[in-house]
Amino acid sequence: MTSISTAPAPASVRRSTGSRRTRLIDIAEVRWASAATALFVLGLVAQLADAPVWTYWALYLACYVTGGWEPALEGLRALRERTLDVDLLMIVAALGAAAIGQIFDGALLIVIFATSGALEAVLTRRTADSIRSLLDLTPETAMVLDHNGDEKQVDASDLRPGDIVIVRPGERISGEGTIVDGTSDIDQASITGESIPVSKSAGDEVFAGTINGTGALTIRIDVDPSETIIARIVTMVEHASETKAKKQLFIEKVEQYYSKTIVVCTALIFAVPMALGNDLQSTLLRAMTFMIVASPCAVVLATMPPLLAAMATAGRNGVLVKSAVAMEQLRSIDTVAFDKTGTLTVGTPRVECIDTLGAFEVNEVLRWAAAAEGRSEHPIGTAVVEFADQQGISIPTATRFESAPGVGVTATVDGRVITVTKPEAAQHDTESSAGRIAARREAEGMTAIVVHVDEEAIAVIGLVDIVRAGADTTVADLERLAGTRAVLLTGDNDRVARAVAARAGIVDVRAGLLPQNKAEAVTQLQNDGRDRVMLVGDGVNDAPAMATADIGVAMGSRGSDLALDTADAVLIRDDLGALASVVALSRRAHRIVVANLVIAASFIVVLVAWDLIGTLPLPIGVAGHESSTVIVALNGMRLLSSRAWKQR
Repeated sequence: MTSISTAPAPASVRRSTGSRRTRLIDIAEVRWASAATALFVLGLVAQLADAPVWTYWALYLACYVTGGWEPALEGLRALRERTLDVDLLMIVAALGAAAIGQIFDGALLIVIFATSGALEAVLTRRTADSIRSLLDLTPETAMVLDHNGDEKQVDASDLRPGDIVIVRPGERISGEGTIVDGTSDIDQASITGESIPVSKSAGDEVFAGTINGTGALTIRIDVDPSETIIARIVTMVEHASETKAKKQLFIEKVEQYYSKTIVVCTALIFAVPMALGNDLQSTLLRAMTFMIVASPCAVVLATMPPLLAAMATAGRNGVLVKSAVAMEQLRSIDTVAFDKTGTLTVGTPRVECIDTLGAFEVNEVLRWAAAAEGRSEHPIGTAVVEFADQQGISIPTATRFESAPGVGVTATVDGRVITVTKPEAAQHDTESSAGRIAARREAEGMTAIVVHVDEEAIAVIGLVDIVRAGADTTVADLERLAGTRAVLLTGDNDRVARAVAARAGIVDVRAGLLPQNKAEAVTQLQNDGRDRVMLVGDGVNDAPAMATADIGVAMGSRGSDLALDTADAVLIRDDLGALASVVALSRRAHRIVVANLVIAASFIVVLVAWDLIGTLPLPIGVAGHESSTVIVALNGMRLLSSRAWKQR
């Protein structure tokens, strides 16, 4: 008996494009932010070019209007509800800056806030688009058998439990139910994440939105269309996304209280001296100076530039972090959970080993098997043919090709009958050599197929879903950073899941999970005292868990549209090794944010104390305020350096 092992490099996998998305220009916040930014740039150019003062003032004021009207309106609405948010304070601070001649600073604040609002609107709209496109996984119509046995096409949404539907080869299954007649291989990767189609026959359950293989099926509908797994995925993602959208930067929570404090203090600084008989001009100037030096401009710039710089550096290195909130929260993850298929693995089967029986040579077996599988549409057949091509084997033409759904293929090659089947369908008992080898390979987490020549078993081919290069190193690095063991969450069976987990260095394995079970597993981790759970996945079936997790990360080239839009971060190059680097970068950004806040607070305390105890000249107050702003901005920009990514 001869055995060989292989580990070919995985081919690149590209995701298909989804439904048409909302254009950026169709989003009002994007239009207003773009107009404000353009006016700001024109104003800056005019100012640097020594144009007449009225020219750049007009442009800056136009920037105020286009970028500031919406946050001003939101601030006034909040004020009517007896709450005060930082948006209104920023508008007041911008107007105050203009009142003392610092219109450039005010316009810059307006642009920052308008851009932040536009990015939030884009992410919200894209997620909504992807949730709607998820419904495209289920066909719009279904072929129903009426009481007379006649076929009738109806809307899939009108299916009811008890209906009998016909699903032809290659079609998507229109409803959830039980097979009453027929056998086929079902590609249910979109639901369970299994990389290889599953053989289904009478009595087996099928899911709406999965793809039928080569057999015709008659299915009894058991579940109302509104209760299918796809429909429940939509509901779970919408609910979890709404919950996650309420998360804020830590500094935003502080600013809510800070804003109220500054407004109250400014009013007191103006009202108390006036009540004591002080003159209006000096009192107003002191109050205005206080508001300027105490305004949170430097505080905002203490947090946003470091986080934005970290996001830019991560993007250059293949990690798209979608928001400053996500960038900040990455630092505090204490648990990492992985999907299996397409995340830890490449998502398609590859020939791993060939065990021959008797005097047959490996290349001879591979030549016959590839010829028989040449016309098969099954992923296993494709993997065998690709491996033969990689080995430089000339594949002969097969005749009399037959495919038995759920069993295997048969063809005539070089005048001999070649059959490639699953072990349970092979013409041998489990005690035979082929049976023992197949059982051993399956125990190792492989998918085994048996090759026959003229009804004699001559070889067992083992296939695996290849674990990504460096997955074990990534898992070890993340476990070191998080301080806890990584977790594998998968819809695949326990045997395959544990085999992959062993190669990736993961001990905690939870297998056989449907999409809602994955989300429940993430919730359980959170309830078990894990403060920040990060879920790394790629498919539609991972989206509910991603939305439930504190941080969701999607694989860029393989990820489904819904996974990519639900995720907080995307690995553009599918490089798992970048995960540990982006977590370390987030922690460095946090250290710089803390240092910036200390700097900004120190300037504010000194300037405010000077203004309250003594008499702070307005020019010095403005200069001190601007100095703190420049210092914290430059400090944050250090994260743009390439060294920031390499440091762990």
